[in-house]
Order: sequence, then structure tokens, then C-alpha cells
Amino acid sequence: MQPGDLLSDVLKKYMSRNVPRYTSYPTAPQFSDAVNAEKYAQSLAALDPDEPISLYLHVPFCRQLCWYCGCNMKLATRDAPIAQYAKTLMQDVSLLADHLPARMKISHLHWGGGTPTALVPDDLERVMELVCRRFDVLPDAELAIESDPRTLTSEMTQRIGQLGFTRASFGVQEFDAKVQAAINRVQPPDMVRRSVDGLRDVGVSGINFDLIYGLPHQSVETLLETVRLCAEMRPDRVALFGYAHVPWVAKKQRLIDEEALPGPSERLAQANAAASSLRASGYIALGLDHFALPNDTLARAAAAGKLRRNFQGYTDDQAQTMLGVGATSIGRTPSSYFQNIAETGAWARAVEAGTLPVGKGCLLSEEDRLRGHVIEELMCQGRVDLNEAAVRHGFVKDWYADILPSLVEMQRDGLITLDRTVLSVTEVGKPVVRVIASVFDAYLSPATARHAIAV
Repeated sequence: MQPGDLLSDVLKKYMSRNVPRYTSYPTAPQFSDAVNAEKYAQSLAALDPDEPISLYLHVPFCRQLCWYCGCNMKLATRDAPIAQYAKTLMQDVSLLADHLPARMKISHLHWGGGTPTALVPDDLERVMELVCRRFDVLPDAELAIESDPRTLTSEMTQRIGQLGFTRASFGVQEFDAKVQAAINRVQPPDMVRRSVDGLRDVGVSGINFDLIYGLPHQSVETLLETVRLCAEMRPDRVALFGYAHVPWVAKKQRLIDEEALPGPSERLAQANAAASSLRASGYIALGLDHFALPNDTLARAAAAGKLRRNFQGYTDDQAQTMLGVGATSIGRTPSSYFQNIAETGAWARAVEAGTLPVGKGCLLSEEDRLRGHVIEELMCQGRVDLNEAAVRHGFVKDWYADILPSLVEMQRDGLITLDRTVLSVTEVGKPVVRVIASVFDAYLSPATARHAIAV
């Protein structure tokens, strides 16, 4: 088989498959409302008080609507609902802290959304002050916040610096004007540059950019120009995501012209070109879709084999527990996943009634932990020893015998190598590592899966 033929086979056979992004296992569609506040309280009480945790704070509001976005968000045209949300968020923080076995240490704190900087600076400060009263934020903790350069004010920039944030993320996506108009996110390069410079001036040393390929009217040329402009701003990390067109989940995506979306081979060409350009600009490729400068903590974690994956994507966070506050936020304890109520009104009513606002979740079985470990290793390290994983989780060494034919087929197609029990992803297989990981997903039904395509 010639390399070109192999690539063609991969495109036809694997790249259009609908598979999860595997920011968790089991994935969110497996969460059930059978998991409730009582079970969450039990899981919280069982936490080791000596182990640091991560804290995730979710703000579902945005000041402007982006059509490509698949996040659970609300368009905010007035300040009052956001201000009320901030008050309830503080109650949620206190409610969570009340259910913990001790005053827990925080090693990572992340504000996400939506757009957290939709809050006014005073509300952001009030929430952070409460967190510091109820938790021990470690001196070397990473404090990260997502932001929108279209609405980030100089006052908020100053407050972010004063509060000691160490990292800020921007959704750049694409700088081409036609593409921006097609996704309703118009932000010229100079606007982003001013926001980046402003945050660096107040001491925020880590800058993350998100880029997206597969957008309407996007081409290799437009994306390469975007990468060039981004590289000039020198973000410490770049995430290069494939646009997930799931209008059955994200109704605002119905505003996007599907005829203008690139096909699988065009998406692959865009992803490969952007990745090559980022590597040529000095970035190290990590996992499926992340890039980092060599001195960034994410690159160092990858080099040490400690790259992790959670609901924020790839991370160097080693905490085994991530707790979420705010409507629709997701968290994990060693034994479970929990997601808060998504609808802000129902979430607020639960919090105000003094009830942990859990909407659904998933209790992890031993087999879930085993399969989740294998999937995370493939997504993060690109290799896993299947027998070693079995021993770690108390399973027999041939636990994967029923999926061995699928692995043999992938090895024949050049996606993986299987050296006795060590499974390694090849260069050909890296773009479809989610498909490779999906072989270990006991819940995935190809006939009913409603996920985005693999590339």
C-alpha cells in the first residue's frame, strides 16, 4: 500500500466517524439524573482532605452571540441577571465548601463559560475573595480565566491582574473577515493584540489561544494567515480544535450555512497545515490538538508523561478531584462525575434552598476507571500498556480480548502498532486518535452516536 493510498483509506474509513472528544469517560451522554445531591454529598465527604483539588467556576453569560459555539450559554443584554447570578454563585461556593471534610487546598482554579469577564470587576473580586476565605489557594496555584477581547474592558484587565490571575484564554478561532462574519465573531487582530498586551502588562504571564479549523468559508490559506498573526503575539499555548457542527445540540449553529463548511479532506488539510506552521514557529505538539512553547508547564508535563485531560481539555493539573460551581458546571471526584443543573433559574432555586444543585452525573465502576485510564493515556501520551492498566485496576490481562479484532484491523490500516500488550498510536493514526480511543468505549453505539466527526 502506498502512503497516498493509506491516507485515502484513513479518510474514507475513519475520519468521518462520529466519536466523543473524550474529555471524560464515561462521556456526558451517559450521565443520569439517578445521580443526585445526596450521592454528591457522600462523594464530597469521602474526599481526602490532604489532597489538593481543582475548582471550576462557570459563568454561562456572553455579551455577544457566536454562532459556532456549542457551549451552554445565555446572551446577556442587561447587567441585572449577571449581577444576580454572581450572588448565587457565591452561595454555591459556600454550599460546596460546607459539604467538604475540611478546608481544602486548591492547586488549580479556572473560570469558564460563557464569558466570565461578562461579570463586572467588583463581582469577580467578591467571588474570588470568598474562595480565598473558604479554601486554601496554594501559593503556586494556577488561576485561569477565559475572556472575550470584544468585550474585555481596561478596568476588568486591571482587576484580573490585581487578583493574581496567572493565565488567560482567548477564543481567536480565525482572523479572516469573511469567516468571522459567517460565525458572527468579528474581532480584528489588533483588538486581540491589545487585550493580550494589556493582560501581560498587569502580570498575567500565561496566554492561551483557541483556533478552529473546519469553519464556513475557511481555507488552508486563511488559517495559515491566522496562525502567522497569532505566532506574532506569542501565546504560550494554542489549542487547534476541529469545528464540531452539532446543530441538533447547539441550536444557534443552525444559523451557519452548512454548504460553506469544508469536507473531511479539506478539514484534514487545514489541521495539518496549521499544525506544521505552529511547529515551525517553535511550538511543541501535544496530544491531539494542543501546542505549547517549550518552557510552558503543559509542554513540561507532556515531556514527563504527566499530561492530563479533563473538561477544559489538555492540562498539567494533577489533582484527582475537580469541583464545579455554577449552572451546568461539571466536576469529578475519584468515584464519580457530577453536573450541576443547566437551567440558571432551576440551579439558583436549588442553591437558595441549600441543596447541592446537581442535575445529573455518573458513578464510576472499576471497569469505567480502567477504560477511562486507557482512553486518557491514548489521548494524552499516545500509548498505553494494556496489561499494566489491567494490573493497576485489578482486571485480568486479557480483558480487552473482545476488542482485539478491532485493534488488529487498525494496526493493519497503519493507525497503531501493537507490540505484545503495548498499544502505540502512529503518525498516521494521530489525527484519528479519538476513533482509536473509542474502541475502548463500552457505551458508544455507532448506530446512535450523535457526536461530531473525528477530524
